[in-house]
Amino acid sequence: MNTLLIEELALPATPDADDAADFLAVVELNNAVCRSDAGTDDLSQTPAELLAGLRDTADEIQRVFVVRESGVVVGCVIVGHATAEPTSTQFDLMVLPENWGRGLENALLARAEEETRTLGRRVMQTWTLHPGQAPSPTIAPATGWGAVADTALSGLLARAGFTLEQVERNSAFDLQGPMDGVHAALEASLSAAGSDYRLVEWTIPTPAELKDDYAWALSRMSTDVPAGALEIDEEIWDAARVERREARLIEGGQTMSVAAAQHVPTGRLAAFNELVIGADRGEVTHQFCTLVLREHRGHRLGMLVKCANLLRWRDVAPRSPRVSTFNAEENRPMLDINEQIGFVPVSYAGAWQKKLA
Repeated sequence: MNTLLIEELALPATPDADDAADFLAVVELNNAVCRSDAGTDDLSQTPAELLAGLRDTADEIQRVFVVRESGVVVGCVIVGHATAEPTSTQFDLMVLPENWGRGLENALLARAEEETRTLGRRVMQTWTLHPGQAPSPTIAPATGWGAVADTALSGLLARAGFTLEQVERNSAFDLQGPMDGVHAALEASLSAAGSDYRLVEWTIPTPAELKDDYAWALSRMSTDVPAGALEIDEEIWDAARVERREARLIEGGQTMSVAAAQHVPTGRLAAFNELVIGADRGEVTHQFCTLVLREHRGHRLGMLVKCANLLRWRDVAPRSPRVSTFNAEENRPMLDINEQIGFVPVSYAGAWQKKLA
């Protein structure tokens, strides 16, 4: 390219606003890159979903930087950082294969690092997407669990000083198939959990009496989930943060169902599972968070909340074809549950990290 100008994108008020053309181009680019890298359409986002997250800056600030060629967006990097947690930035670098090799990817990566340094943060993190059948050669993460294809983006990150810290498996469950095994697994897990735990379920917004405890359980996602050597700040959640998160989802046209196990002696939530779908309930369902708090493990609560929510989901979104979810390859307890229920591998993601000097 003769000239390379990186500009911050001004977000439109709505996806159909008069000034939304460049934003819509970013959405299209994001979805095309996901499809190209992972080999599946399951990871696409709608304009309403992406815009709701970008415009809400209470808990995370995300800046969108684009490169245009002849007025057309041909590259983008979105750089985000949590407002309460101080350590890292996370970024998504988007350039289609036909535009690699002309300097776009290098310039956008440099812009992400510049933004990180300006913020005074010392860690950069990003995730690469990879097909289910990884061609050779492959790269193994620092954890030793799993491997991903050695792609152009992986090579760029490695040369820039990033380390592949973790591999995540993207799995899918067929929602239109028989549910006999799910029913049986739920009954077995309810029996194993015993009278100390009871199932509670809701569709957001979360009932007022559960918000504080749900906030506590969500905060434990930052401390109780396998993360390899990724530097993850302990997150601080309260009822207001839960409300803001759910407002973003609802603004983006999304519906979320939560199935949780409540510890009867204390009244505290011990495990939970989230399923989310967009405005079109005939599209793919996404599993967001699933967690069994450390102190409640060993009672089959992971199986309990996953199976309960899958069965509940049949009423929420009966036309959705499948559930898509990500789990760390070293998280064998959760992958064992997935495999027993019937989830199958579809694609993979690599978690990369760079510590700035």
